[in-house]
Amino acid sequence: MTSQTTIDTTGPGDGTPGAPSDGAPAEGLRGHPWFTLFTVAVGVMMVALDGTIVAIANPAIGEDLGASLSELQWITNAYFLALAVCLITAGKLGDRFGHRQTFLIGVVGFAAASGAIGLSDSIALVVTFRVLQGLFGALLMPAALGLLRATFPAEKLNMAIGIWGMVIGASTAGGPILGGVLVEHVNWQSVFFINVPVGVLAVALGVWILLDHRARNAPRSFDLLGIALLSAAMFCLVWALIKAPEWGWGDVQTWSFIIGSFVGFGLFAFWETKVKEPLIPLALFRSVPLSAGVVLMVLMAIAFMGGLFFVTFYLQNVHGMSPIDAGLHLLPLTGMMIVGSPLAGVMITKVGPRIPLAAGMAFTALAMYGMSTLETDTGSAVMSLWFALLGLGLAPVMVGATEVIVGNAPLELSGVAGGLQQAAMQIGGSLGTAVLGAVMASKVDNDLEGNWAKAGLPPLTPEQAGQASEAVQVGVAPVAKGTPPEIATKITDVAHDTFISGMSLASLVAAGVAAVAVLVAFLTKRGENAEAGAGVGHI
Repeated sequence: MTSQTTIDTTGPGDGTPGAPSDGAPAEGLRGHPWFTLFTVAVGVMMVALDGTIVAIANPAIGEDLGASLSELQWITNAYFLALAVCLITAGKLGDRFGHRQTFLIGVVGFAAASGAIGLSDSIALVVTFRVLQGLFGALLMPAALGLLRATFPAEKLNMAIGIWGMVIGASTAGGPILGGVLVEHVNWQSVFFINVPVGVLAVALGVWILLDHRARNAPRSFDLLGIALLSAAMFCLVWALIKAPEWGWGDVQTWSFIIGSFVGFGLFAFWETKVKEPLIPLALFRSVPLSAGVVLMVLMAIAFMGGLFFVTFYLQNVHGMSPIDAGLHLLPLTGMMIVGSPLAGVMITKVGPRIPLAAGMAFTALAMYGMSTLETDTGSAVMSLWFALLGLGLAPVMVGATEVIVGNAPLELSGVAGGLQQAAMQIGGSLGTAVLGAVMASKVDNDLEGNWAKAGLPPLTPEQAGQASEAVQVGVAPVAKGTPPEIATKITDVAHDTFISGMSLASLVAAGVAAVAVLVAFLTKRGENAEAGAGVGHI
């Protein structure tokens, strides 16, 4: 029998948040806020790790399964596509059926799909189970936020979200390190098998500890057409962002999907005003702080994920580091997120989110500007300074924007709010990688030919120039076998200098995005509905 607490968010008839009803109280460890936090953190860690850990395993997967580059790209794209498209709908499922059940189903499915990938003997099966990973991950992530929102009182919620954000940030940044160790010392299958025991632990803890909280006025029906329209719009948008680097930003296919996404979002918004129980009540966005929080999360992810994308190429291909060494050089970023997130939670509780969010995005902008000054021979100390500053800037934003979004939504829509937060982050990450990638590609294309000629190297044919540009965009020097050492050195210098110029421009664009986010941060404020979930359990 499911342990459940019903929470009344209707208040005394005037629409104000009410206190918890006289549902079943938490007993022992069941429903204990801090043990609930630990439990959901174990599950969330799996999903966050898989966002970056798999990239390290791709070369080994390709060699073992005979996969092409485009097939390997689908290992990542299939996961993010399924995750991004389904997050909001999955959050609604949690609001309807309970976040405890949704979380447990998500953990079981994610761990099972991970184990199936490790047993797969073809790239088609790997991609298929990666889609399932994304679907179950979409169930898990909003449910985790919904459980935290319902379990913690307002004065403790920011600290809880701070630790939750710390787990996500540390897992995301630590993925390449763990992936490098597993691939180098075990095999690529271990990257996926590791999720199985973690999932078993999360399920065991969830059955023992998690208490289901449901709002008394939780939705009772499903907006099926709304789900279809939103899913189609999200798919078109994310698909366009994924394929834009391959198709080109001026290609008709790219713009067909972008226009299709706008049409889909428009039809969705129109339908939501007509249906009795909408998937996302548009009145939610009348809250300026909530809307600002969503925009802030998108802008933060553009700067963070887009910038981090090029840093890995810089460390491995320009500085010649192994994946493990590259991951270790990112420890200042990871460390500052681990330390900064709980501290940011305390600060936001005391002074509100506005100043910490603005300061965080200002630090992020400064860090991205600093990364635009990196050179081919920049030392580890200077790199560590900018990486640490980036982690210090991201921590309050990850915590504060999440609290603003979830705290300004009614409790009965906490799952949808959690889905919005995660969807904003996924879209922002995809947008950052695509747009900053386009900036990088354009700069490399413009500079490579001139730099090549200045170095006195033989002119390239159009086909050779295209191949060289693709290599340089990821920091690889296009040196053919048998090239004399002195010529190889010149090619390497040109490739790395051109890559640095492209990365510098992309970093400056990311800094500009972060600077705009500083202004958006001043539109945020503490969640108006944060008290709705307070009062159940032990603090």
